[in-house]
Amino acid sequence: MDSLSGKTALITGSSRGIGKAIAKKLAAAGADIVINYRKASGSSHAQAEELRDELESLGRKTLMVPADISSKESVKGLFSNIKDSFGTLDFLILNAAKAPFKPIEKLFERELRQLVETNYLGNIFCIQEALPLMDKAGGRIVFISSLGSRYYNPSYPLGSMKAAMESVVRDCAESLRAKKILVNGVCGGIVKTDSFKVLRQYWEEIDRLPEELFVDPGEIADVTAFLCSTASTGIIGQTIVVDRGLSNSLYRTS
Repeated sequence: MDSLSGKTALITGSSRGIGKAIAKKLAAAGADIVINYRKASGSSHAQAEELRDELESLGRKTLMVPADISSKESVKGLFSNIKDSFGTLDFLILNAAKAPFKPIEKLFERELRQLVETNYLGNIFCIQEALPLMDKAGGRIVFISSLGSRYYNPSYPLGSMKAAMESVVRDCAESLRAKKILVNGVCGGIVKTDSFKVLRQYWEEIDRLPEELFVDPGEIADVTAFLCSTASTGIIGQTIVVDRGLSNSLYRTS
């Protein structure tokens, strides 16, 4: 039974990886999908078209909108497109992220600014622009975080922005409570997406982890879909860890 029928979801950075898995999961549950990606050309655009075709084959309405969330004007254009096409928005999934793999102390000024503008300011811009579309019917905002928000991860400055956004999840959950907009987060463990190939270049020991500790993008999508469902109404301002128990113990025998 389609539990999200008649609802509309925006997933930022949804042409690939975790964002794509979330888009497919929400569409399977009945939601129409806004596919967002950064550039209007190249591989991301081609992947977005493939996803659009797949979702529309399920009978879902889709909207492809290239937008760089680090730009407020670009975000305004994104939500203007959503308003024109759907009128309202039920689910905002903050998934888009961009950061170099290098220690914080070695970041250039332009990299620091990009880190904050995309992974913090960009998410705030999206929340601000989403509110008028979510104000009447309420809705859900779900931020996709990672274990770098709470544990050291070699050459992973993105973790500090994830930690900042987990605080935003808590704060917005309270400030938007009166509007009946529920805000939560999903903190993923080590997920084998495109960025994993780069991560393993900086973290050689990662290959020693047992295969059963690696998270599938679909497992992140499952929890995200749950947080968009009526079954999750008692969860407010929380960030749920989905890491197959990786963070439970510092000591492992294999």
